[in-house]
Amino acid sequence: MAAYAARLDRPTYLREGSMSLQWREQLSIGNDLIDSDHKYLIEIINEAEDSLRRNNRSELMAALDNLSQYAKVHFAREEKVASAVGFEHVSHLHESHEALLMTLNEVKQEIGEKWTAASAEHITALLRFWLIDHVIKEDMQIKPKTKKHSPSFVPS
Repeated sequence: MAAYAARLDRPTYLREGSMSLQWREQLSIGNDLIDSDHKYLIEIINEAEDSLRRNNRSELMAALDNLSQYAKVHFAREEKVASAVGFEHVSHLHESHEALLMTLNEVKQEIGEKWTAASAEHITALLRFWLIDHVIKEDMQIKPKTKKHSPSFVPS
């Protein structure tokens, strides 16, 4: 988690005048299935952030549980697509996914019954970094391979 916390000053993709993350086309890897997953992961992170702002622990934990469960499904799907399109570094992608899941579990354990504004900001920044940094640094490496296929490509 320290590696993620150390890089939280990176820019995120935000709506103008809003605190919510928003999908941008520059996050697309060129596969509709994976892009759709990423959009949904952004929605879940926005739900978690909203719960943090409203100090609603039960909704926050539900959102984080949903994020954890959906991330596992997404990561398996992403690795399958990456393998099917001939991406050479699927094992590295898998390791990255495992590290992201560990970080998410650490975030879930960090949450107490109540939290300060500073800890809410920390968790929000960590969740944003967790997704956006991964998409930009890891998933974009798949894009040259997915571009050789139809955006609607689904591996068998």
